[in-house]
Amino acid sequence: MAQASALPKYVAVSEMLIREIAAGHLADGARLPPEREMAAELGISVGTLRKSLADLESKGLLDRIQGSGNYVRHIPDVQSVYAFFRLEKVRGGGLPTADVLSVDRMTKPKDAPGFGPDPEGHRIRRLRRLDGDLMAVEEIWLDGSLRDAITRDDLSDSLYQFYRNELGVVIASVEDRIGVAQLPRWTPDSFHLRAGFAVGYIERVSWRADGTPVEFSRTWFDNNKARYVSRMGKG
Repeated sequence: MAQASALPKYVAVSEMLIREIAAGHLADGARLPPEREMAAELGISVGTLRKSLADLESKGLLDRIQGSGNYVRHIPDVQSVYAFFRLEKVRGGGLPTADVLSVDRMTKPKDAPGFGPDPEGHRIRRLRRLDGDLMAVEEIWLDGSLRDAITRDDLSDSLYQFYRNELGVVIASVEDRIGVAQLPRWTPDSFHLRAGFAVGYIERVSWRADGTPVEFSRTWFDNNKARYVSRMGKG
């Protein structure tokens, strides 16, 4: 097992704050703590925090008022690394990270919907965490025509960021089907639930902007520790 390459620290902090705002833990109009105090609480430098806050400001989630402070703004449809990641902790939010179990090029599964022209795909199996806690196991299939080979070292915590930066593939839309399923036989012993245990289940197809499907994935998640959350519009 290998941990996927971590996002730059300022991006990780920005993404964590985006998810906290979306979950309502940081109220609209709330004033954030002073920057030095906030940086100390997060265990980062003031410079790193300021880069994170600048990212939030560029996304319209923060008003930075000179001499007054930083104020939260709630807006819908924020562009972020984890814009399509729907799992949150039961209390809401939580920073996603990933442990890569395996990466293999092989024939696509027969029961998968059509995605891409190549009969082979890259199968990526991972464990997913929120704030470091194990929440889910994933199996992702990416069409083989997009790249001849993918290794563990190529991958980051965010596959969609890897697709965009390394493959030139931007995921524009997804369709999720939610239900209940048994954890797969390949569930590793390091996961806290065993293969065959009934858990929450997400089946996803992902499309590029031109309508081409390029990815199919399955996610099995511990429904006692995580929730599937989709927010639309302004509450």
